Amino acid sequence: MSLLKKLNWKVLVLLAILGGAIGGFLSFGPPQLMAKTESPLFCNSCHVMESRFEAWFNVGAHRTIRCVDCHLPHENLPAYYVWKTIDGMKDVVVFYSGRTPQNITISEHGKKFVQANCIRCHSERVAMINQERNCWDCHRFLQHQLAGVRLTN
Repeated sequence: MSLLKKLNWKVLVLLAILGGAIGGFLSFGPPQLMAKTESPLFCNSCHVMESRFEAWFNVGAHRTIRCVDCHLPHENLPAYYVWKTIDGMKDVVVFYSGRTPQNITISEHGKKFVQANCIRCHSERVAMINQERNCWDCHRFLQHQLAGVRLTN
């Protein structure tokens, strides 16, 4: 009976390790998948994002940063990956269900991430101003649809 208990314990440990490895692979995908899905070219692969990509690419200093630098939370790595997964899966479902809107607007939680990231990157410049107001209320050219690129319907 003792040998059976030892064998069961080893099998359980092996299954736990295997399950963790499979879970990690499924969470983070094949090698380079995370890096690919964080690139602006990946974001541009959805046809309704083309005008936003053009606005980002052609206007100002922000063209040197990635979409995820503004549109995902950066307070900690777990929050980043959780929201990357939630937003990514939502986009996949919307796209493959054929319910992709012609005009994409940012969600309320997305606005909070963008505001927090503006403050995070420009903390020294905005230290003395009202941070309750949305940065894009004054910096209207940062909004993709107002960045000098005409939206097509």
